[in-house]
Amino acid sequence: MPRPRGAGDLARARVLVAVGTDTHPFDRLVRWLEDWHCGVDEDVGLTVQHGHTRAPAVPGAVTFLGHGELQTAMAEVDLVVCHAGPATILEARRHGHLPIVVPRDPARGEHVDDHQQLFARRLGAAGMVTLAETREALIEALNAGLADPLRFAVAADPNASEARRAAVEQVGRIVEELVVASAGQRQRARWWPWARPDRNGERR
Repeated sequence: MPRPRGAGDLARARVLVAVGTDTHPFDRLVRWLEDWHCGVDEDVGLTVQHGHTRAPAVPGAVTFLGHGELQTAMAEVDLVVCHAGPATILEARRHGHLPIVVPRDPARGEHVDDHQQLFARRLGAAGMVTLAETREALIEALNAGLADPLRFAVAADPNASEARRAAVEQVGRIVEELVVASAGQRQRARWWPWARPDRNGERR
């Protein structure tokens, strides 16, 4: 669980936003965050890791966080918002957060393919993340988190290194399967609507 707030923190929720290190800009998330922050700026303490995305017009913006800095931030905040990077999601859950996930959209130039969307939707359906694919969904989730941060808390297990390694491997397999399946569907729809790939992705 995130660390308890001190008496001076009672009026301010702590929020970490992390877009990862991907070189594609994620301006959409930054814009949504700026829209939300205008109405809650006195109630929120932000840390925004924006990477290659433009720096948001909010306090607490930082280009990158080292591994140790990210761990510290996740241990201290009430809410985590992130892109659908598997490692970021796993770290958030390891620190006791149900992350609010905004997947990158390749149609907007935010990534090379749609694996983040497919992956986030699968995790959202399983209740492992709170999926926010629209501005309204993100703002609704953030406001709900301000009202009740425990709504976005899960049981933390910071010492489960073996379980975490197994989870990372499983996540990697899921993402790979989703990417292969998505690429195969796009190719069939465009070139070979009659062909179906076999288990190895080869066309029959």
